[in-house]
Amino acid sequence: MFDNLTSRLSGVIKTLRGEARLTENNIQEALREVRMALLEADVALPVVKEFIARVKEKAVGKEVIGSLSPGQALVGVVHQEIIALMGGEKADINLSTVPPAVILMAGLQGAGKTTSSGKLAKWLMENKKKKVLLVSCDIYRPAAIHQLGLLASQIGADFFPVQTGQQPKEIASAALSFAKTHFHDVMIVDTAGRLAIDEAMMKEIGELETLLKPIETLFVVDAMQGQDAVNTAKAFAEALPLTGVILTKLDGDSRGGAALSVLHVTGKPIKFAGVAEKLTGLEPFHPDRMASRILGMGDVLGLIEEAQRGVDQREAEKLAKKMKSGKSFDLSDFKMQFQQMKNMGGMSAMMEKLPTQLSQAAQNVKIDDKVIGRTEAIINAMTPQERAKPEILKASRKRRIAAGAGVTVQEVNRLLAQFEQAQKMMKMMSKGGMTKMLRSMKGMLPGMR
Repeated sequence: MFDNLTSRLSGVIKTLRGEARLTENNIQEALREVRMALLEADVALPVVKEFIARVKEKAVGKEVIGSLSPGQALVGVVHQEIIALMGGEKADINLSTVPPAVILMAGLQGAGKTTSSGKLAKWLMENKKKKVLLVSCDIYRPAAIHQLGLLASQIGADFFPVQTGQQPKEIASAALSFAKTHFHDVMIVDTAGRLAIDEAMMKEIGELETLLKPIETLFVVDAMQGQDAVNTAKAFAEALPLTGVILTKLDGDSRGGAALSVLHVTGKPIKFAGVAEKLTGLEPFHPDRMASRILGMGDVLGLIEEAQRGVDQREAEKLAKKMKSGKSFDLSDFKMQFQQMKNMGGMSAMMEKLPTQLSQAAQNVKIDDKVIGRTEAIINAMTPQERAKPEILKASRKRRIAAGAGVTVQEVNRLLAQFEQAQKMMKMMSKGGMTKMLRSMKGMLPGMR
């Protein structure tokens, strides 16, 4: 996400050297680079023009003080303006109403409304401790109703069944009564979409909005649509009293312009971002953190929060006590470490949130999270004794393990070599810093080479 934009903006620092003050003349080339970077990232032209004007107004005359270089001073201004462009403060979801708090999901077909409904329900259940009812009013796509029902069962949310022949308003009215009588805190309503905006769709969702009086009407938009996403956002904002935006597929968009344009167009804040396909892949949107990631500063706070959610504290404490007592790091511990990593979204997701300087330390490391599954199979094919004492793994045992895991003996040997390096890394982490660890990562974990 934002790869090209980050790369271009990081070069801005190098364009200004040896200046004591930022003036209109010496920042002209740098601002041109910023403008081109934003346009290449598919940010809407009116947004770019206004953004550059604000940066220029605030940067010209700014003193370069302390340890800042002119380029760093300009990036500081750009950073603050990107935060402002995306809403400034984090916008929380509003549930301050007499239960059930109704959340209406709007957007085009394929934007990710149904999946986002399930993810949002899971987030509300885990983070707000709410009892959630999921409702589908998409009578035109039976597959969407079935999908939402499956998502509800996966996350443990309640699902309102739809009868054949029911119309959206009839479903919504019955679901609202059900939610009230069964004491649900939140009711999330997934609506029908089309491949393009049409009058019938807008009329239908408008009628649902009038009937349900939702506390939140969230516009779900695919970040990978670029300018199309912005145009769609504008049309929905004109037709509905939107309260916020969910930006999906942000993990797959290397340009990211929609994130920088949608608030400007709709006047409504981005409240959530879809950052992965899994059901935990929905995060509250933090403009300051996103701005930092765009400028290569990383999202260390986000990484820490992800670790707190994904890491099993009891297992972590158990490993810490084991290492402290002088016992060796074994293959069962090795397996536990990358299971924890998977819970955090995989190594790729972790790297994305590191500052550029740290991620560059591992720029030659190629990451394949899929390899982790095969690695788990190999360790699962071992006996408890073999996991605890890998030195006993001779040729016959390796052949048995390879056959049990459905891999080659070479892959078993490769895993054992990676495990030996991981043992060394555990010792290194207690003595060195993060950068030192990253430089030594190559080949240490499954899927890295």
